[in-house]
Amino acid sequence: MDKEYVKLLLLLLVLLHHVDSASIIRSLPGFEGPLPFELETGYIGVGEAEEVQLFYYFIKSERNPEEDPLLLWLSGGPGCSSLSGLLYENGPVTIKMDGYSGGIPSLVSTTYSWTKIANMIYLDQPVGSGFSYSKTPLLDDIPSDTGEAKRVHEFLQKWLDKHPDFVSNPFYVAGNSYSGKVVPAIVQEISKGNYICCKPQVNLQGYVLGDPVTAIDIDDNYQIPFAHGMALISDELYEVRNISMLFFLSFFLAINRNEVANKQKKQKKHLKNVSIFVQSLKRRCRRNYINVDPRNAECLKLIKDFKKLTSGINVLHILLPRCEESSPNCYRYKYTLSSYWANDVSVRDTLQVEKGSKIKWVRCNRNIRYRKDIISSVPYHKNNSVNGYSSLIFSGDHDMVIPFFGTEAWIRSLNYSIIDDWRPWMINNQVAGYTRTYANKMTFATIKGGGHTLDPKQMESFIMFQRWISGQRM
Repeated sequence: MDKEYVKLLLLLLVLLHHVDSASIIRSLPGFEGPLPFELETGYIGVGEAEEVQLFYYFIKSERNPEEDPLLLWLSGGPGCSSLSGLLYENGPVTIKMDGYSGGIPSLVSTTYSWTKIANMIYLDQPVGSGFSYSKTPLLDDIPSDTGEAKRVHEFLQKWLDKHPDFVSNPFYVAGNSYSGKVVPAIVQEISKGNYICCKPQVNLQGYVLGDPVTAIDIDDNYQIPFAHGMALISDELYEVRNISMLFFLSFFLAINRNEVANKQKKQKKHLKNVSIFVQSLKRRCRRNYINVDPRNAECLKLIKDFKKLTSGINVLHILLPRCEESSPNCYRYKYTLSSYWANDVSVRDTLQVEKGSKIKWVRCNRNIRYRKDIISSVPYHKNNSVNGYSSLIFSGDHDMVIPFFGTEAWIRSLNYSIIDDWRPWMINNQVAGYTRTYANKMTFATIKGGGHTLDPKQMESFIMFQRWISGQRM
């Protein structure tokens, strides 16, 4: 057989393989009737031998897919499936909670999907998340923050190569929680690629982050001030009140000066005891509540008291109860139902999941091997600002995992001037949150009553995103 013919045949087989790796989905198990939006699922291989197969869900904009922005959505973890974002935060369908009695859970349409105004790629990354898998054991090439920035960039290049109609669309990287470490690095990687090496060029415009992990010494350090501001811990535990001044005033008002002198002597020892009792977290820990010097016994004791006081709080949303995800009465029961749905054989067949690639789908895979090698994402934010990329950073104001106090702090550290100062943003003449815009094209917003993820506040998050992405004043 002619060698050129063999090469051509092999090339044709490769091309056919790539075409077959993506499937248009017209209907989904559990959803009545045909889908009212265009869904594609598939794998993109990354790495030298494409041993890592990253699974994605692509949903075209329901408005004008040819011109609307293209967003790549990453869920946190690391190890959480992007299906969680699709079903519970900003996608066009969700799991129906009411009336479940077994079998495949029902899916229903949502009202405030970001796909109303944007094309969305929901990506399962790193490998091991959702339906993404590796053809070979990853012995040395363990996923990491910086490694994922490169892999996601490679994914995007290959995805756009297969979807050339979207190359010119304004492109944004988006995500929440732990993706706050990775998304700014991905933006930097894409930006560098546009200048140095890579085709097709990505029409990169900016990024969106919700309740983003940034750095432990920022995020975790602001949990205690947040707890104090939310009345979860007392004033006395958080900061010293000037009790000795109160005693002085009481003595001063005494009628008999001798009585005052006697009281002062009697209270001298008592005042020492009081001062020990009211030693505060802020003073004894010097506002550093992590990596505490083991010799600082007073600080460690106070942190222990803090943890005891807040042990009954749902840190993901302090207004919602702590409950077991497997309980039908728990607001998190929907996550259990999504596991039932994604592990159903008919669902996997419909989504064209590679047979044998995953024994069990889990919403968040906590067992993946992963290196957290970005200590702080602040330098990436600075670099992205210098390069002119816009950003929307938002926080649910009842999230204690990544308190908005800390997010505000690292944004302030960028030292950009304020061009639109702190103010409420409104929906139907009601306060939906507060916002501020900086000269580096960064907008910070809170969602009033929101938690660590968008699921309780889909309407507010949609309107916030719609205004920002269209350049309106929020």
